[in-house]
Amino acid sequence: MIMCFYMQGTSQCYSSLKSLSNKFRGMLCHCGSDNKYNRLDEKLEKKMIEVKRNSSGQSNFKSVDSIILRFPQFKAGLKNIKGVFEHHDEDSNGIIDREELKKCLEKLQLSLKEQEIDELFDFCDIDGSEGIQFNEFIVLLCLIYLLVIPSSSPDMIEKVGSPELKATFDTIVDAFLFLDKNGDGKLNKKDMLKSLNESYPREKSPAHVTKNRFKEMDWDKNGKVSFREFLFSLIRWVGIDTDEEITESNEIGTNEEITDRE
Repeated sequence: MIMCFYMQGTSQCYSSLKSLSNKFRGMLCHCGSDNKYNRLDEKLEKKMIEVKRNSSGQSNFKSVDSIILRFPQFKAGLKNIKGVFEHHDEDSNGIIDREELKKCLEKLQLSLKEQEIDELFDFCDIDGSEGIQFNEFIVLLCLIYLLVIPSSSPDMIEKVGSPELKATFDTIVDAFLFLDKNGDGKLNKKDMLKSLNESYPREKSPAHVTKNRFKEMDWDKNGKVSFREFLFSLIRWVGIDTDEEITESNEIGTNEEITDRE
C-alpha cells in the first residue's frame, strides 16, 4: 500500500511509506504485549511529556508535509549508524548479541546493572531472535540517548555514534512531539487526524487514510502509539529496512549464481 499525502493542493504519493508487513507488525505486537516491557514504554512517555513541556510548544515542524520532506535527512542520519553497528558486531553475523551490547555500553562509560542491560536488549529485540538487528540497534541507541545518558551529558552519545547522531534523534523526537497534540507522550487517532488535516483545511484526508496510517504505527493494537512504535515505523518508512532487505536479497541471489556456476 502506498501512503498519499496532499501537498500544495496536489496529491503526491510516497512509495517509501508503504504499509508494514503483517509479519513485522506481529513481531512488535508480540514483544509489546508482555507487561515487563510496559515500564520502559512508560518511561518514554514521561520523557516525551518532559521534552514537550520544556520546548514550550515550539517545533521545527509546521505540518506533516514538513516531516515527510525530512525523510531523506532522517535516512542519511540513521544510515550513518551502520558503521557503528558493524563495529560492535564483532563476529560480523549481522546482529549484536548481549555481550557485544555490554561492550558498547562500556564504551559509553555507562554503568548499568545486568538486569537493566537485559531489559534494554529485550525491549529492542522485537523478533525475539536473541540478537539486535540494525533497525533494532537504531531504536536501542535512541533509547539510550533518551533514558540512560544523563541529561547533563547529552553529547556522550557521540562516543558511540557519529557527530550527527544526537541531532538526528532530536529531530525525530521533535517530529513525534509535533504529532502528539495533547502532549501526553503518545499518539492517538485524534492526534493523527488533526496533524494530517491542520495544514490544508480544505483538503481533509479521507477517514480511511488516517485510519490506515494509525494502524501502521499501532502495532500492539491498544489504540495508542508509543514513541518506540513510532520510531520503528519511521525507520521502515524512510526505507532503512527496505535497503537492508534489498541488499540481503542481492547477496542471496549472487551466492545462488556462484553455486549454479560451480
